[in-house]
Amino acid sequence: MLKNTLINKYTSLGALLQENGQCSFTVWAPLCNSVNLVVQASPEVTWPMENDGQGYWCVNVDRVTPGMQYLYQIDGKLLRPDPASRWQPGGVHGPSAVVHTAFAWTDDQWHGIEPAEMIIYELHTGTFTNSGNFQGIISTLDYLQSLGVTSIEIMPIAQFPGHHNWGYDGVYPFAVHKDYGTRDDLKQLVNAAHERGIAVVLDVVYNHLGPEGNYLADYGPYFTEKYKASWSNSINFDGAWCDGVRNYFIQNALMWLDEFHIDALRLDAVHAIYDNSAVHIMEELTEQVRQLEQRTQRRKVLIAEFDLNNPRYITPVEKGGYGMDAQWVDEFHHALHAVITGEREGYYEDFGSLEMLAGSLQHSYVYTGQYSVHRKRYFGTVPKHTSYNQCIVFVQNHDQVGNRFMGDRLATMLSPEALKLAAATLLLSPHIPLLFMGEEYGEKNPFMYFTSHSDECLIEQLCEGRRREFAHFNWQGEVPNPQSEEVFNNSKLSWNATEVAGLFNFHQHLIAFRKSRPAMQNFQRYSAVRNIRIKNDVLHFERHGNKDMLIVYLNFSKEAQSIVNENRFPCNVVIDSSGAEWEGPGNLSTATVQPGEPFLLNPLSATVFEIVNRSDE
Repeated sequence: MLKNTLINKYTSLGALLQENGQCSFTVWAPLCNSVNLVVQASPEVTWPMENDGQGYWCVNVDRVTPGMQYLYQIDGKLLRPDPASRWQPGGVHGPSAVVHTAFAWTDDQWHGIEPAEMIIYELHTGTFTNSGNFQGIISTLDYLQSLGVTSIEIMPIAQFPGHHNWGYDGVYPFAVHKDYGTRDDLKQLVNAAHERGIAVVLDVVYNHLGPEGNYLADYGPYFTEKYKASWSNSINFDGAWCDGVRNYFIQNALMWLDEFHIDALRLDAVHAIYDNSAVHIMEELTEQVRQLEQRTQRRKVLIAEFDLNNPRYITPVEKGGYGMDAQWVDEFHHALHAVITGEREGYYEDFGSLEMLAGSLQHSYVYTGQYSVHRKRYFGTVPKHTSYNQCIVFVQNHDQVGNRFMGDRLATMLSPEALKLAAATLLLSPHIPLLFMGEEYGEKNPFMYFTSHSDECLIEQLCEGRRREFAHFNWQGEVPNPQSEEVFNNSKLSWNATEVAGLFNFHQHLIAFRKSRPAMQNFQRYSAVRNIRIKNDVLHFERHGNKDMLIVYLNFSKEAQSIVNENRFPCNVVIDSSGAEWEGPGNLSTATVQPGEPFLLNPLSATVFEIVNRSDE
C-alpha cells in the first residue's frame, strides 16, 4: 500500500480520491520523525506514511469512499486534522473527511473574464440571503444578472470556527465552510453563474490564519517570528523550510481556480505577506496561475488587496513587478466618503476636499508622495505604467461598512439624492467598480463584525481589540459584541428593494450605460479622463474613448449650481440623477444646452452630457 516517489517543488496535498477508490494522502511535516494516517472506522485503522526526503509524508490506500474520516498521528502522539483537509464535518477541531472531485460541468463555452469587463458585486454568503448558503446565492443570480453585474465576489469561505464569521478567521484553506454547503454546492453556484455570463471571484486569505483550530505549527515551520503581524504569527514565506509553506498556498490557489472553475482570486491584505525572497510569493503564484491559464485556456485574474499606494503588485514581472492583474484602491472610497458625509475622524482626517477625489479620478491613488497627517509620513507614489482597469474602487465594501462602530451603511446617513450622486461617481469613473451587497437598493440593515469562537480568552482579546480600534474614531457607546447571535442576524439583508426609491433602477441604468458607451470603455491613464476641474463644489471631468466624448458634472453642493457650457458645440443631457425617472426632484436644465449657455445643476446631483454634431478633430 505504501509508495515512495520523488516529490518535486509543487506537490499536491491532502486526500486525493481516484475513481477506482484508491486515495493518496500527502501531508507536509518536515521536522516530524513519524506520521501515521489514522482512519476513523470500527475498528480504527492506522497506516504508516513514508517520508519522501523533502518533508512530505505519503501513503496510498485502496477501497476508500467519500466521507471517510481520518486524522494524522504526529510522532506517535498528537492526533490532528489534515492541514489540507477538503471537508471538516465536525468543525475545526474534528477529523477531516475524504471528498470526491467529479462534477458535471456545463460551462465549456465559458473562457473567463478580463478585468476591464468586471462590474463586481461583493457578498457574504451567510448574510446575503436568509438561507445563508450557496444555494441561496444561486437563487439570486437572475436578479444580479438583471442588475447588470458581471462578477460576484464571495467573501472567504474556508472552514472557520463556529457557525458565523466574516471568513478571515479561516483555518482550513482547502475546506469549504460546512454551514455554507458542500463542495458540489459551490460548483453548482459557479456553473450557474457562468451560464448567466457572471464570473466568480473568491476572497482568499494567505497573510494569516485564524487562531482557533489552527494546528499548522504542529506539522512544521508554517510560521515565523521574524516579522510582526497585526492579526497572528506571520507566515513563513522566506525562511528555512519555506518551500513547503509556499507550495501549500500555491496549491490552494490552483485548487480554487482549476477544480472549482473560479475566475479570480482576491488576495486579502497582501501588504501583510512578508517575503524577502528573490522571487516574491506573489510573483511565484502569478507564474503558476499563468501556466494554469495556458493549460485550461481560461482567463484567471489575480486581485491584490492592500493598504499601500504601491503599483509594484500590478506591474509586469519584466518591469520589476509581481505581475498581478488588479488591486483594490481604498483611497477612492476615503476621498468620496469624506466629501459626501463630512466625516473627518480616523483615517478620514487625510481627506475631505474635492481636489482629493479629483486626484483619485486622475491617479487612482490620492496620496502619490504627499505628507499624510494620519500616517505621519510622506506616502505613496504615482502609479506609472498602469491602467484604470487595474484598479478596483467602491463606495462601500465589507471593510468600510463592517469596521464602522455600528456597521451602519450610507443609506442610513445620506439622502436618496446623495446616494445617487455617490453611485454615479463610482460608475462613471474609469476604474473597475465594486458594489457591496444591498448597496444597489439602499439597504439599511447594518453589516457588523461577527464571530462565533468557543475560546473565552480569545473572545475577550477580540472584544478588547475592537475597542482599541474604534478609539481612533472617537465613536461613543458600547462596542457591539461580535459573538452575539443578534449581531449576526441583524446583519442579514432585508431585501427591501424599495428601500430608497429609484436607486436600483438608477444603478441598473448606469451599469448599462457604462457597458454601452464607447467613452466608458477607455481605461488608459492620461487619456480616459481629461480636463478635471472644480468650481463651487462641482467636480467636472470628461470621459474620452473611441471617438466618443462625455462631460460629467458632479454637484456635491447642497445648493443648485449654475454652470456655463464652455464647449464649442451643443450638449445633450443623457443622464441626470435628479430626473423623475429615478424618483428625483426633476431636471433643472434643458435637454440641450447651447455653447456659452448657462444651465442649472440640482443639489447633490450627477449630470452627464454628450456632444452634439462633434466633428473628429
